[in-house]
Amino acid sequence: MRMRPTLTWTPPAGLPPGTTDPRPIADALGRGGVLVLSGAGISTESGIPDYRGEGGSLSRHTPMTYQDFLAAPNARRRYWARSHLGWRTFGRARPNAGHRAVAAFGRRGLLSGVITQNVDNLHQAAGSDGVVELHGSLDRVVCLACGARSPRRELARRLEEANPGFAPVAAGINPDGDADLDDEQVAGFRVLPCESCGGILKPDVVFFGENVPPDRVEHCRRLVREAASLLVLGSSLTVMSGLRFVRQAAEAGKPVLIVNRDPTRGDAHAVTRVALPLGSTLTAVAELLGVPADTA
Repeated sequence: MRMRPTLTWTPPAGLPPGTTDPRPIADALGRGGVLVLSGAGISTESGIPDYRGEGGSLSRHTPMTYQDFLAAPNARRRYWARSHLGWRTFGRARPNAGHRAVAAFGRRGLLSGVITQNVDNLHQAAGSDGVVELHGSLDRVVCLACGARSPRRELARRLEEANPGFAPVAAGINPDGDADLDDEQVAGFRVLPCESCGGILKPDVVFFGENVPPDRVEHCRRLVREAASLLVLGSSLTVMSGLRFVRQAAEAGKPVLIVNRDPTRGDAHAVTRVALPLGSTLTAVAELLGVPADTA
């Protein structure tokens, strides 16, 4: 499946309304076997904006596509200049109450797994184990020629040395770690090749227009098959990348529950959508389940 930027989604008439009652989420978790599917909305309380919520980054910014990244050196210069600046902020983000609650549920044995559409590594930083990074992670870099992978911090160090004094003021940071800079601000930025073979370096993430690796998709499908229910946290489900797992669960008769303040493309398949902020909602659910607040 090829992913393209989807800027808008208009909820159709007749969608069930959201609720402010977190007890259905607690009930599902209490039964165990819950598979979590998280999106950008779970990280907004860590200072990382989402794509489509109120003030979402797609209102001012279209993410780099895989095709554009490969097509032109200028596109790669623009991407790496913006991403390098954004990484200074993005890389300092810390887990919030939502991430910590998910990790606490996992430690209690209530989850069958965690799939995240995010590339920020915050679930792992909060203590969740075995997280499936559907779209990869910004903390790794891959060479498109030889396939070598390396830590992002190593490339960040090299880029700092190659671009001394690079410190433009960005208009904002986006969910993919990309800072908002104009062409004049990125002009002259020096892009570095792979140290092993001289090939093109790319963050180890799935760009829009790029395929999610088939084995990763199948792994996620297996997790859905094995789960008792699916809990979606902070995703509009606008793109098929996450929506397909919601549809799979619903078609198999597994309850789908959603926590998202705004309507989602998966609402028609869900038994409930809690229309509240994630951090406070998951903290309330943890309290209902008797998970100590200091571990959630």
